[in-house]
Amino acid sequence: MKRIRVLVSAYACDPNVGSEPGVGWNWARQIARFAEAWVITRANNREAIETFLAQHPMPNVHWVYFDLPRWARWWKKGRRGIQLYYYLWQAGVYFMAKRLHREVHFDLIQHVTFVNYWMPSFLSFLPVPFLWGPVGGGDTTPAPFLKTFSLRGQIFERARGVILWLGERDPFVRATARRARVALATTPQTAARLEALGVREVRLLSQVALPQEEIQFLKTTPLPAGGPFRFVSLGSLLHLKGFHLGLAAFARAGREFPNAEYWLIGGGPERKRLERLAESLGVRARVRFLGAQPRRQVFEQLANCHALIHPSLHDSGGWAVAEAMAAGRPVICLDWGGPGLQVTQETGFKIFPRTPEQTVRELSESMLVLLDSPGLCAKLGQAAQTRITDEFTWDIRGRQIREFYAKALEPIVIKLSDPPF
Repeated sequence: MKRIRVLVSAYACDPNVGSEPGVGWNWARQIARFAEAWVITRANNREAIETFLAQHPMPNVHWVYFDLPRWARWWKKGRRGIQLYYYLWQAGVYFMAKRLHREVHFDLIQHVTFVNYWMPSFLSFLPVPFLWGPVGGGDTTPAPFLKTFSLRGQIFERARGVILWLGERDPFVRATARRARVALATTPQTAARLEALGVREVRLLSQVALPQEEIQFLKTTPLPAGGPFRFVSLGSLLHLKGFHLGLAAFARAGREFPNAEYWLIGGGPERKRLERLAESLGVRARVRFLGAQPRRQVFEQLANCHALIHPSLHDSGGWAVAEAMAAGRPVICLDWGGPGLQVTQETGFKIFPRTPEQTVRELSESMLVLLDSPGLCAKLGQAAQTRITDEFTWDIRGRQIREFYAKALEPIVIKLSDPPF
């Protein structure tokens, strides 16, 4: 393929951060392997990007920084108002991109971050083939589990349901779906929603991948040689992460293995509730809440643990799952959302969430299998490392991106209409 000119929308983009900013950054890097890329991102990402580029130049990437005027964003403070600001930012970027297209003449436009399907990309209205994604967010908590959440969690889930409902009826979201040549869905649930919105071709692709340097570091993390068997959960202590299910399952399994431990690494609003739950379950002395830690320190903590528990009830990604697998740890997760795409029966255990009681029971049974057969951890962990190396590296994503671009650039018989602005 010739070196095409690609415009990339990456609101979140930072070389020093994982999750959404890491997705934006790494997609830009991979696109630059075979294309000339113009990346539009927020102006507040500029310092981190240019500091990195001073040591690691990326000659095929042209950075375009954009933010709304100060008078138009005085109300945005941290995470407060971020979704409204993002929506307005997308609209503002359209006019900048329209002028830029007159100069550059792009062959393709791709929306990368935010990774959600229920917000539009106004760049789709430019007369250029448009690739939407990766996008997720179509996963929702199964209804029977809502009663297990705190009041705060229940309010959040119901409000989120309303937002998704409204987003799917936004005419700009529907127009984005119709104009996309290809949409990349991060989960089967999101893929179904994209198809319902009218996307002509939907491909399933996890946005989760790891750089080779992280994989090599994690491979140097052997299983503990002695001491008690330790389960670990990584992530913010939010209701949707399902750690209350993990605690209940651990308490059940711990009746037969009273020396086992459960570590939770991360901070968040559910910590006190989880501590009270551990106390009421009689396992508080064997559960450690280690708080939020730097990324590299989290990796080092994996050296003390045998298996990851990841009972998230809606998770389009699942970075913790990929990191634990790269470290050779088997994963016990729900067969729901992103983690369900990463874990196989050769690398861990997946439980389909039908009811809280059934899920806790099957999580506990999976824990007992590992507790009964410690040697199984090494076998599953080795398969997990192989799967990450074969399926979840950024180099592999780069090759997949190239294939998606070839598909998006295939001629179509319909004519792109004029933009509405």
